[in-house]
Amino acid sequence: MKIHEYQAKEILQKYEVVTPRGIACFSVDDAVNAAQQLGGEVWVVKAQIYAGGRGKGGGVKVAKSLDEVRQRASEILNMRLVTHQTGPEGQVVHRLFIEQGVRIEKEFYVGMVVDRRQQRVCLMASSEGGMEIEQVAAATPEKIHKVFIDPVAGLRAQEAQDIAIKIGIPEQSLPQAIKLLQGLYQAFDESDASLLEINPLALTAEKQVIALDAKMNFDDNALFRHPEIIALRDLDEEDPVEIEASKHELSYIPLDGNIGCLVNGAGLAMATMDIIKLYGGNPANFLDVGGGATAEKVTEAFKLMLRNPKLQAILVNIFGGIMKCDVIAQGVVAAARDVKLAVPLVVRLEGTNVDLGKKILADSGLTIISADNMADAAQKAVNAAKVQ
Repeated sequence: MKIHEYQAKEILQKYEVVTPRGIACFSVDDAVNAAQQLGGEVWVVKAQIYAGGRGKGGGVKVAKSLDEVRQRASEILNMRLVTHQTGPEGQVVHRLFIEQGVRIEKEFYVGMVVDRRQQRVCLMASSEGGMEIEQVAAATPEKIHKVFIDPVAGLRAQEAQDIAIKIGIPEQSLPQAIKLLQGLYQAFDESDASLLEINPLALTAEKQVIALDAKMNFDDNALFRHPEIIALRDLDEEDPVEIEASKHELSYIPLDGNIGCLVNGAGLAMATMDIIKLYGGNPANFLDVGGGATAEKVTEAFKLMLRNPKLQAILVNIFGGIMKCDVIAQGVVAAARDVKLAVPLVVRLEGTNVDLGKKILADSGLTIISADNMADAAQKAVNAAKVQ
């Protein structure tokens, strides 16, 4: 799950991470009022979307008067902001964040992710703030410094100091940097975050260390512990089909192909998409119905796939373990009848109660193309899609 910059900063402030003063806004008038409330002579008008690269796309602009705040807010609010992370379709800006301007002396990068190989949180920092960390890693990897944090001890002051020195934080600002880095780790750990990124972390002209930007993602599997984070979810930023899928506990991601995939298990779903590509086809989606699919759940899965106007065939690939083949067959038959399926349907079943499942499909009276194995299923789905 993702949240907006201003929401991430509200979380970080609880851990004494210093950020510029700012106010979230939903209209141009709100933006002007926010600038008046914040005071000062310089403000930054920021688009709030779930994507990086906002500045390069025209979604972050400096204003030096209230009239300019109004002008910048008018330009950004409701614009379709295109960045390297949104794709060419971009995202519409529904929220703004007005912040006080800061006199920046130097910019740095700080990020935290879970390193699965080390089984620890990795703190990464670089002197190259304001740049995409992927570019820094490719061009000057020696400028990225890492600490793998002991989950029991947490981020030690000495570790925080060492990495702050390596990226060029001046001596007089080290106590602030240590406190900020330890606050970032505590926020990451206690909120079950999967990503925390401050880009840039700034050293101001007053030698203050401050988080100018903030990005946080969270582990969906841990959200049951954090209703306060779930409440921050902005549905305007998410794909309506994915939102609908989540209501039915389906893992669904739309792709740009024409062969719908309905599979139980994420690994099998990935393998199914791979083998479709191997035989010259293009998957239209990733769709994992999980191990407890019901007829109703399968029906909803079919409905989601059929929203795709490019859909020309559907491949159901089920390995029955916890999910028995006869149950999934009943769901497939019920779903096909309910949605009045008009595209070719290829079904491959294997595992518990497979013979009963195949009999249910054969006796259904529906036009279902049966497959014996994954390769057979993929080939038949690709061929069926070509005929359409």
